[in-house]
Amino acid sequence: MFRLTAKDLAKRFGPRRLFSELNFELTTGDSLAVIGPNGSGKSTLILTLLGLQRPTQGRVTFVEDDDDLDDTSRRQHLAFVSPYLNLYDQLTAEENLKFFLSVSGGRATGKQINRTLRQVGLEGRGVDPVAEFSSGMKQRLKYALALLSKPAYLFLDEPTSSLDRDGKNVVFELVEQLRTECILVVATNEEEEYRLATEQCRLGQ
Repeated sequence: MFRLTAKDLAKRFGPRRLFSELNFELTTGDSLAVIGPNGSGKSTLILTLLGLQRPTQGRVTFVEDDDDLDDTSRRQHLAFVSPYLNLYDQLTAEENLKFFLSVSGGRATGKQINRTLRQVGLEGRGVDPVAEFSSGMKQRLKYALALLSKPAYLFLDEPTSSLDRDGKNVVFELVEQLRTECILVVATNEEEEYRLATEQCRLGQ
C-alpha cells in the first residue's frame, strides 16, 4: 500500500499566496482533482508535490507500507504527464520511452513498447522521430510512458491538452485502467476532466 500525504502545505511567491494550509492523505486507489482558473496555482501545487518546487511551508511525504520513500525510490514509483514535459525530438518514439524508463530505473521490451503504443493509438510509429509528431501525438506518447512505468503515483497536469476527441477518450480509458492501482492527482480547469478523480481541491477561491 502506498500513501501520499500533504501537511500544512503552503506556497507563496513574494506577497502572492497561491495556497496555504493544504492537508490531505491519499492511499492506493484514491484520486484527487486540483481545480481552479488559470493562474490559481494548480501546476505549482503539482510541482510542489513532486518535489520540483520547495513549499514555503509544510511537508509532502511518499510512503510505501510504513516506510518513507527517498528521492530515488520515489522516482521509481511515479509517473508525470504534462504538456510542458519535453520529449527529445531527435530520438524516435521507442528511444524516448526507453530513455525515460531508464532514468527511473525501469525497462521495457520491444514487444511491451509496441503493445503500449497500440493502446495509445500510435501503432507503427515507434521508429519515427518525435520531431515528426504533432502535439497531440506527443501527449499520447507521454501516456505510453506512464503505462510502461506502472506507477504507484500518477500525476496529470492538463491531462487532455492538445488532444482531439479520440485522444481524450483514449486518456479517459487509460486512467480508468490505472486508477485502482495507483494514487492519482489531476490538475485541470476542464469540467469533463473532473470525473477522472473522486475528490476535489479547489484553488483560487
